[in-house]
Amino acid sequence: MRIPYHKPWVGESEAKAVTQALSEGNLVGNGRVSKAFQKRLATYLGVRHALFTPSCTSAFSLALMGLGVKPGDEVVLPSFSFVSIANAVISLGAKPLFADIDARTFNLDPASVEAVLTPRTRFLVPVHYAGMASDLDRLGALAARRGLILVEDAAQALGARWKGRHLGTVGKAGVYSFHATKHFTTGEGGLLVTDDDALAATVEIMHEKGTNRAAFLRGEVDKYTWVSEGASFVQSDLLAALGMAQLDRLEENLRLRRALAARYTKELSGVKGLTLPTVPEGCEPNWHIFACLVAPERRDAFVKAVKDLEVDVTTHFEPLHTSPYAKERLGLKEGMLPVTERVAASLVRLPLYPQLTEGEAGRILEAVRGAARVL
Repeated sequence: MRIPYHKPWVGESEAKAVTQALSEGNLVGNGRVSKAFQKRLATYLGVRHALFTPSCTSAFSLALMGLGVKPGDEVVLPSFSFVSIANAVISLGAKPLFADIDARTFNLDPASVEAVLTPRTRFLVPVHYAGMASDLDRLGALAARRGLILVEDAAQALGARWKGRHLGTVGKAGVYSFHATKHFTTGEGGLLVTDDDALAATVEIMHEKGTNRAAFLRGEVDKYTWVSEGASFVQSDLLAALGMAQLDRLEENLRLRRALAARYTKELSGVKGLTLPTVPEGCEPNWHIFACLVAPERRDAFVKAVKDLEVDVTTHFEPLHTSPYAKERLGLKEGMLPVTERVAASLVRLPLYPQLTEGEAGRILEAVRGAARVL
């Protein structure tokens, strides 16, 4: 039987939680279950404020709006990332500046970031690829020195830590994805977190369509009304209920993923032509992704050889700066970010999720070792 690349880890507990919310009439956004979910997540992450959103993209848009992004502001981010973050920047009238990545961690290279900065640059957005920490020491120091606002894209990083702190909680704000492809899922959903009380007060209003409804529900005003720009950034209580059940076994999820990653690392070490993941100093990864590198000219043959053995492996991001949109609308082109382009052409992701049995993990390892003959 073919081993798929990914399976969401959901079951009876999630079904029971959603059914209970449904029976209680908890359907709308920012209701009782959502508030409990946000509180649990804030406690888990060690932050003061957390807002459940329809997606990581909407959480990021909400963060930029709350931080006062203006048309023409520049936002530095990696080209090796999903298109949603760049789209959020453009939709708010700002401009994405793409910097190159580190060849070992696939995260922003601080030297490349510094090289692209201009007087109009206001935001720096490290993406913690695969739940591995970006170089937050150097990026944080650079942001402080150049007066940039650090917003962490921790879409893949729930449960991962850097020097004891959760990724996504180091900058002014952090955002997470709970999409069905993630190791922690509400089907669709995201999260915005911050320790900044002023930012939290601003985005709370924007989160509720630009109204002071949250203050009304707390009994602080006798009616609510339109007081700010905003949008429908709330998420259904039904999906919050799903998230509550996922939280109950998040640590077990992470434990199993780390055990699998340790086995992969041990048994694939020394396989000719295969470069295994690098864990940055101070990082405790969540192993959302187990990403290897092979020679770009042999990558497609390697992927086919593994798939021929009934194991689904996959590549990942195409560099944003080489996309048709970036070429036609932003004037970008190949060759600008050589490390990004080389990594994107070399990367292969292996299946890694808690439901994998010992036997299935063994089959994956056997398939990778067998396919490595083409390298």
